[in-house]
Amino acid sequence: MSLGAVLLAGGESRRMGRDKATLEWRGRPLWEWQMEKLRALSPEKILLSARSDVAWRPADVELIVDVPPSRGPLSGLAAALAAIETNHLLAVAVDMPFMTTEHLQLLCGLAANGTGVIPMFDDEAEPLSAIYPKEAGAAFVEALQSENFSLQPIVRKLINLNLLKEMPVTGAAREFYKNINEPNDVD
Repeated sequence: MSLGAVLLAGGESRRMGRDKATLEWRGRPLWEWQMEKLRALSPEKILLSARSDVAWRPADVELIVDVPPSRGPLSGLAAALAAIETNHLLAVAVDMPFMTTEHLQLLCGLAANGTGVIPMFDDEAEPLSAIYPKEAGAAFVEALQSENFSLQPIVRKLINLNLLKEMPVTGAAREFYKNINEPNDVD
């Protein structure tokens, strides 16, 4: 299995009131924490999904702009899946600083040829910290042409096509997926 990675940092951060990627958390900006985790997994390439280039993007990280029209993470994932040359893509949101490298390694270990891994919280998927097979790209592009930009129906479709397998998230592991959306979430 070959692995590419994408840091999803294209959100508008409306609730936060400023760019979440540059928000300081435990002494460092969120993007730096997430990039460190991705690098520890040694992907063949790391991509940054954003609306436009940013000053903090490391020189060795390729910028991938959203597939127009911009439809949030749907556009970012469609662009990243189209850009990878590997057979799998690990997606990680910039605003999930509690995620651990070890948990991401667990996700990677569950992926197989032609099949990715989607963390599940009961009946809800967490599509912003998941592994997608390259073959999932067509479903994302197709969804961009629809009226529903939610990732949940796409994930369901990919599960039904056996392109994603579900990984139930229980107990303490649920904390890894906690995201930072508002200023009081930083404490």
